[in-house]
Amino acid sequence: MAVSDVVRPLVLPITEAQGLILWDIEFVKEGSEWFLRVYIDREDGGIGIEDCEAVSRALDPLLDEADPIPQSYHLEICSAGLIRDLKTTEHVSRFLGREAEIRLYKGEQDLPKKFNALLDGVTDEDLTLSVGEKTVVIQRKNISKIRIDLI
Repeated sequence: MAVSDVVRPLVLPITEAQGLILWDIEFVKEGSEWFLRVYIDREDGGIGIEDCEAVSRALDPLLDEADPIPQSYHLEICSAGLIRDLKTTEHVSRFLGREAEIRLYKGEQDLPKKFNALLDGVTDEDLTLSVGEKTVVIQRKNISKIRIDLI
């Protein structure tokens, strides 16, 4: 089982109780160090350091008690950021009507591997985009990254 799947049920009640959105969880190795990063958001944006501190203070003892990660790691609670990857159907749904950078594993439908498009619709299988004057539907399995810039 992935670390994020084990940590999610621990952190979700904390974020919900604080009126926050659990955006993403990643467990990554950088150099010789492991990092557990929990990304949070707020419906209206505006995550502050106090939000990150509150989640960290509440989550840290739960992680110590459950001990779901065998190796040592650094816990980081972060804002989802102004430039973010949209990984789930819920992420994309939140930003329908906005422009995003789309990266494909390989070009298709006369599209390059990297382009900008309006997010028109999303299902678990497909992404509907407006690219210039045309509408295209691309299977999600063919998309390597969807990134939105909220700046």
